[in-house]
Amino acid sequence: MAGGDGLLSHELLPGEKGPQDACGVFGVWAPGEEVAKLSYFGLYALQHRGQESAGIATSDGDKILIYKDMGLVSQVFNENALNSLPGHIAVGHTRYSTTGASSWQNAQPTLGSTASGTVALGHNGNLTNTAELMQLVHERYPQHDGELSRGNTTDTAVVTALLTGDLDHTLESTALEVLPRLRGAYCLVFMDEHTLYAARDPQGVRPLVLGRLERGWVVASETAALDIVGASFVREVEPGELIAIDENGLRSQRFATEKRAGCVFEYVYLARPDTTIAGRGVYEARVEMGRQLAREHAVEADLVIPTPESGTPAAIGYAQASGIPFGQGLVKNSYVGRTFIQPSQTIRQRGIKLKLNPLKEVIKGKRLVVVDDSIVRGNTQRALVSMLREAGAAEVHVRISSPPITWPCFYGIDFASRAELIATGLGVEEVRQSIGADSLGYLSEDGMIDATEQPRERLCTACFTGNYPIELPDAHHLGKNLLERPAVAATDDGSDATSDGCEPGPDSELEPLLSFGDPGRQE
Repeated sequence: MAGGDGLLSHELLPGEKGPQDACGVFGVWAPGEEVAKLSYFGLYALQHRGQESAGIATSDGDKILIYKDMGLVSQVFNENALNSLPGHIAVGHTRYSTTGASSWQNAQPTLGSTASGTVALGHNGNLTNTAELMQLVHERYPQHDGELSRGNTTDTAVVTALLTGDLDHTLESTALEVLPRLRGAYCLVFMDEHTLYAARDPQGVRPLVLGRLERGWVVASETAALDIVGASFVREVEPGELIAIDENGLRSQRFATEKRAGCVFEYVYLARPDTTIAGRGVYEARVEMGRQLAREHAVEADLVIPTPESGTPAAIGYAQASGIPFGQGLVKNSYVGRTFIQPSQTIRQRGIKLKLNPLKEVIKGKRLVVVDDSIVRGNTQRALVSMLREAGAAEVHVRISSPPITWPCFYGIDFASRAELIATGLGVEEVRQSIGADSLGYLSEDGMIDATEQPRERLCTACFTGNYPIELPDAHHLGKNLLERPAVAATDDGSDATSDGCEPGPDSELEPLLSFGDPGRQE
């Protein structure tokens, strides 16, 4: 997958999946501009947030057109496709699936009818009350024939359906009624034929920013997307805020009280290093994480090297604080992307060398500190340590610029299941033995939080601590394939009865994740 730097990161072994974010969203209102092309380049800057599908919808004031397909932004769009999307309003999306399968039917933006027109919507995040919302769709719109009826199985399609509204309410007033009902993480960018909207959940789990063009406005998941289209940063879209932009300008309304809990993993890995979140530059936060890591886990060594590319800023910080020289001990093939060609058995056995190769003349005989941002299953680090030893490294000391990941994320990051997370059942020394390193050190939770320069109470650290800031439903109401499972509904006495409702049966992956009783996790 593409990492937070836009290049490949954790997916260094065939079939080895690292942490992946839900999506990137982009919206623009700019009369006189080529909004489809602005959206294309905005999505290009957000490619690291999702690589499964991409789409753009535009409006010329009379009708909405949409173009979307499976693949990377550069694979989906060409000059002809973008020229076929005229208008002055656009919504763009690049997806990694966290609810609903990776399929064309689930690509975004989603389209839906409203009482007075059409809505196109893109979503970054993951809702936790999708089953409840789906039941609401059935109650309000029993004859609904939108994307849900055509095979879309995402929480985004559920929200789109709820925005149908009625003739007595505008899309804006409908949104103000629907948004407070949503639970979980959501940054929404949507539009009808005349107006661009943006909304962010009350916790502000995922980033969303507002920018100004000479002749319009831009909203995007990260400030890096503003930079690429020449928009100046204005401010964040506030948690619990709905913004509307049309010919009358920009207006803002609150639909919920802010209870900020921004995702700390955005600073660790997900966001691009040239992005700023809550006033803190991501690159500098990662360098500081490396500095603090060196203070917490010093070791005598000859060279500090990163696991390219996501480990580079922290490795620079580690070298600065430790006084150990920084070097590039690994060369990465940045052109090995999402391939659908399975490597041959011979190549598979070489594993990590498909994407990383050691500089033997740099490594041989050296005591190495290898810095990475996180350990998920441990397979990549195990293969990396073995490869470095084969290349002649005298010692390999692994340093991780975040605490151990021990809990799943339900707010828009697709981690491995809890049973697969290596740190769930093993202590630091056992993980060190498993990956074959001479020593292993994780950054402390306090060190990580201090590097973000954000108050602890304004961050979500659930994947490290199990403390979920947004209440979670029962396990059988969670899961990536929630809307693709047989429907059951709870009866008045609390038992389950098969019905035409929306509540799914048990999710084989998510249910056991919640059975590791931990007093720190909020029920």
